[in-house]
Amino acid sequence: MSRLTFTRPVWVLHVFVVGLAVHNVVAAELFAAGVHGVPLDLLSAWKEILLALAVLGLLRAGAFRRRLDLIDGLALTYAAFVLIYAVIPQSTLAGAATHKGVLYAVRHDLVPFGAYILGRGLALSRDELRRIGRTIVATAAGAAIFGLADVFLVPLSWWRSSGAPGWFTHQLGFSYQGLSGLPENFIYNTGDEHPIRRLVSTFLSPLAASYLFAVALLALAAWGLTRGVGRGRTRATFAVSAGVLCAAVLWSHARSTELALAAALLLLAWLRRDTGRRAGALAAIAIAFLAVSTGFAREYGQLGPRTSFTQVELDCQRAHAHGLSCTADHATITKAASVASTGTQATAGFESDASTASHWASLRGGIETVFHHPQGYGLGNAGSTAARTGVKIEAGESSYTELGVEIGLGGGLVFAAWSLLLLVRVAGRTPWVGAMFFMVLLLGLQTDVIGVPWLGYVVWAVVGSSAVCAGAPRQAGTSL
Repeated sequence: MSRLTFTRPVWVLHVFVVGLAVHNVVAAELFAAGVHGVPLDLLSAWKEILLALAVLGLLRAGAFRRRLDLIDGLALTYAAFVLIYAVIPQSTLAGAATHKGVLYAVRHDLVPFGAYILGRGLALSRDELRRIGRTIVATAAGAAIFGLADVFLVPLSWWRSSGAPGWFTHQLGFSYQGLSGLPENFIYNTGDEHPIRRLVSTFLSPLAASYLFAVALLALAAWGLTRGVGRGRTRATFAVSAGVLCAAVLWSHARSTELALAAALLLLAWLRRDTGRRAGALAAIAIAFLAVSTGFAREYGQLGPRTSFTQVELDCQRAHAHGLSCTADHATITKAASVASTGTQATAGFESDASTASHWASLRGGIETVFHHPQGYGLGNAGSTAARTGVKIEAGESSYTELGVEIGLGGGLVFAAWSLLLLVRVAGRTPWVGAMFFMVLLLGLQTDVIGVPWLGYVVWAVVGSSAVCAGAPRQAGTSL
């Protein structure tokens, strides 16, 4: 690893890989220890501060002297859209965001741009990229073991009394309903008094955790394609890591991740078809994984560890079933007239883990909103940012519709074009990074991938670095 300087801070990427994986659980424990409000906000801003320092260090070192190309131009245009929409008065666009919401949205929307710039300045070598891959796999394996131990050994009551509800509700401002302030997707609701636990790991989210596991599995697949699984200790390490990560993905019960991972594995097999039998074996593994994960999902009600709702949570469920909204804490429930569905998991009720059909309905509704209001509503009117600041959510769940709502159809199309050109370029140079980015872009259709810090900081930085020398011949040995 590079020395801890900001001249060429490759170490920052390793810190992001590990630090963002444990960010939520550490923040929750700090909240439980009595660190609240502004002090916790400042501590939580470590990732933005570190990114800014790293980019400034690269700038001073002259790392951005390379000639700008079309992809760089699209990245700068996207950032310009975000900054311009940040200063356009909300009343001009029929938006309702608060000043705090606008600031939150600027931070949220510029993460992929800032991470891309960091990666572009670092221009990782083959060995450095391999070390990043190893860090990802090691971090994911640790998070998977933690998550599997938690889901089977730690009761939900421990999490109810932990700092997690306070971190999400009081510090971040999310209004979660029905699970004592915890995100509803901590459990898989079977419709009775005994829901099924889901693996949330250190992310305190089954979806975010599953994204890390899926990225690590792609890195492992690249290892197998380029170097084989080896012998002895290497083969054992490979097998144990893959097994633990696959189990963690299955127990996270994230169908979208499983589908996107299978598609990414097939793309990786096609991109590395020059490896002959290994590519064919990888394609077969992808299909087998899809079949196993589909069967596992259907039987999850029998396979997952059961837990129980409290009486307050059951009352909240009944209220929600009768068209009422409620906010449950450890002692009270407040019922009010039901509000329209927001389409975001930040405020949805017990159907927040809804079926694929509901995700597509949300995507379709967001697309219709963007085309009916192509000028956009301004920053802070979509997704988790709007949910945190108490304004109407014009679009949720999909990164693309959220950006279209905030920075208009033009800004959304610029982001899409930037993403697609990046995908094509990176896939030709570093196949596993291309497959990883393809998976993330697929997931962006039904979730806010930019809003998952681990993806926003790590993936776009690695992609930005891989895109720098995309015109060079493929690095056949790029793996773990």
